[in-house]
Amino acid sequence: MSALRIDPPLAGSEADTLRRYLDYHRDTLLVKTDGLDPEQLARRHLPSTLTLGGLLKHAAFNEDWWFARVLAGRDSQPDWIPDGAFDHDDDWELTSAAMDDPDELRRIFGAARAAADTAIDHALTKNGLDTLSVMTSRREAGQAFSLRWILLHMIEEYARHNGHADLLREAIDGAVGE
Repeated sequence: MSALRIDPPLAGSEADTLRRYLDYHRDTLLVKTDGLDPEQLARRHLPSTLTLGGLLKHAAFNEDWWFARVLAGRDSQPDWIPDGAFDHDDDWELTSAAMDDPDELRRIFGAARAAADTAIDHALTKNGLDTLSVMTSRREAGQAFSLRWILLHMIEEYARHNGHADLLREAIDGAVGE
């Protein structure tokens, strides 16, 4: 692929962070379409192993990871993730959801969301959007993430996976829209 994406800054200014996120998603579309021939660009269906339950559990995992662990520094995983869950399956939260009760998936998501909101509220009272995470980046030489960056990253995560959810839901019962 010839298209290149540059990650948004971890602790940049408001304007720079927003512009870089916009550029990142513009470039993402180019990356996804790069090198495809006319027939491939016109194809209407792509098989996938994603499920709506898997996306819900993945969202709960991300809420917990980014807000409770990275931002707030909690060092233990939530009780719904068994020890060793990711040892043999890097996508455990996506694949294991097929065995979970729908109400339990919604409960897990609701609890993760509530804990995330608490961490966000606490960070906003400390230093606003400039509050830096307790956990640092492994890719950026130990640099901390700003709350601003984490919020934008989570918007990115939801934007991507809500697009997947749109396609999955349409395939299930024809429901489309926002």
